[in-house]
Amino acid sequence: MNLFLQEHKCIDFSAPNIQEKAATLFAGLQGNILKARAAFEFVRDEIPHSFDIGADIITVKASDVLQYQTGICHAKANLLAALLRSQDIPAGLCFQRLTLADDDLKGYVVHCYNAIYLDGRWVKVDARGNKPGIDAQFSTDVPVLAFPCRPEYDEYFWPGIYTAPHQETMQMLERATCLQDVLDNIPDMITEQPDIWG
Repeated sequence: MNLFLQEHKCIDFSAPNIQEKAATLFAGLQGNILKARAAFEFVRDEIPHSFDIGADIITVKASDVLQYQTGICHAKANLLAALLRSQDIPAGLCFQRLTLADDDLKGYVVHCYNAIYLDGRWVKVDARGNKPGIDAQFSTDVPVLAFPCRPEYDEYFWPGIYTAPHQETMQMLERATCLQDVLDNIPDMITEQPDIWG
């Protein structure tokens, strides 16, 4: 479980702005479930998805997502993981294969969401950000994620939980200078093995 508490260059929870935000976000909250819900709702609701707002900056690591107040799903998942790990709450990353458009005509994309270890079990949440047609919620029971998988379009979840962000996607985001770069280059497959199966 210690693997899911470690700092990563993109989950940089020792950054001063992450520490400052954690201090205010979790002030007065008792218990990991309340803290996890607060962190999830903050990242989901207060950090807009870059494509939803047509952001002119591409963020990667958690501290930059917080500073610039935007990120795609992978970057927002980094921020959620950083906030949770700052509180010694194990947090990991999960991945889903989705179509880039409503159908499969434009190919596929790797989507990222989080897993949080709470009360002896992994809880899966998606802080991508809600909008019409997307209603992800914090649930310690059945996951209420942003996107269902549509078998008719060969969408599916990659099994397992990862301690680190998807390296190829992080490298793509570091190179990207605009949202079109992301659309043109975002990976559509994962070949790495998860750190745990769950």
